Amino acid sequence: MVRKFFGTDGVRGRANQYPINAEMTLKLGAAVGRYFRRDGNEHRVVIGKDTRRSGYMLENALTAGLTSTGMNVFLLGPIPTPGVGLLTRSMRADLGVMISASHNPHYDNGIKLFGPDGYKLNDQSEAEIEELLEHDIDRASAENIGKAKRIDDGLGRYVERVKSTFPSGVRLDGIKIVVDCANGAAYKSAPEVLWELGADVIPIGINPDGFNINKDCGSTNTQAIKEAVLSNKADLGICLDGDADRVILIDEFGVEGDGDQILAVLAGRWAQQGILTGGTLVSTVMSNLGLERYLKSKSVALLRTSVGDRYVVEAMRKGGYNLGGEQSGHIVMTDHSTTGDGIVAALQFLSIMKKENTPASLLLHQFEAYPQKLVNIAYSPNNDPLKIDSVQETINRLEKKLFGIGRVLIRKSGTEPLIRIMAECEDEALLSSVVDEIAEKIKLESGND
Repeated sequence: MVRKFFGTDGVRGRANQYPINAEMTLKLGAAVGRYFRRDGNEHRVVIGKDTRRSGYMLENALTAGLTSTGMNVFLLGPIPTPGVGLLTRSMRADLGVMISASHNPHYDNGIKLFGPDGYKLNDQSEAEIEELLEHDIDRASAENIGKAKRIDDGLGRYVERVKSTFPSGVRLDGIKIVVDCANGAAYKSAPEVLWELGADVIPIGINPDGFNINKDCGSTNTQAIKEAVLSNKADLGICLDGDADRVILIDEFGVEGDGDQILAVLAGRWAQQGILTGGTLVSTVMSNLGLERYLKSKSVALLRTSVGDRYVVEAMRKGGYNLGGEQSGHIVMTDHSTTGDGIVAALQFLSIMKKENTPASLLLHQFEAYPQKLVNIAYSPNNDPLKIDSVQETINRLEKKLFGIGRVLIRKSGTEPLIRIMAECEDEALLSSVVDEIAEKIKLESGND
């Protein structure tokens, strides 16, 4: 089945516009409720959200749709996305829902769905839910309508689980940490976890007002945390996104380490300790060639997947691997969580800092990254330039120019009508010329000047 409604990470769009409006969200709640109902059992769903103003509207619409099909709804309030995965499983729920557009601005929102095992739904399940949306949905009888209840200690349960991933008996005394919570879902939990483990914590991005999530802060805008790390002479900066499922780290000199660098240090240390299952790291086609070469030097295999953390997780589960992630900062450790968890990833890095008594700057830069260039080209789905022979001929010719010294990756976005062109190469001049020529050809053929 082909999905029309769901993208690479649930449903996402402009808040209060189709499909992220109250009417469609109510229907989605009803469709998902009908899909997950099991006869003879109590039907449960947990709902978490980040701090966007539109989260109130979507939470109420989902609750109405779900209860109309007999689902009992447990409302968690603002909580990181991995907390929803955790509580879906621990509360024996049929379904988990996270209302968030992750790193996007406040005017966007989205809906991420988790199955009873705490993992995000696969493509097949989402396609079957879309099929239900095409028809009238069978509602519950009046006596079987579901109930809704707020869960006050959900965030506390998540905090305790996160702390349990840090080595027993080890404290963070003497380590000064700036943590940027992006005015998002982790504005309470991240500083609390770090403080309870003994760190000297300087929190920023902890005053959400419904509109400032990810604004001039968070993992996609690291300038504020770099300045805070330097001005406070901190040992580490931890930069989360709006729903805290990704993390970027900043060393004591204000230098950024992305997801590839975090994965490199974790994979290298885990391989040495014999706890990296299958001797394999799972990442996406976007991961830097520098990471691939570094892993090879450590006798660690790299398994690449399509872009999207859930595709990483699917490959991890299929192969039995326990470490994976994305360059953007999704770090997935299935020993600890069912999806990316920025706080847990930061704690794993801190445990290495503490154990080896080594500054972040010496750990966070394990390899020299190849220069990369990324260009996004808007296109009309009715006029796909990638199907035009002359475009493919241009791409094939330029791929050959990079053979052995780099690579080209061209893909369509799963959430927007964009063609993403990414290339990496040791020669930056050649890199720019290749990307620019492909971009101009696609623009020409798509009529987008």
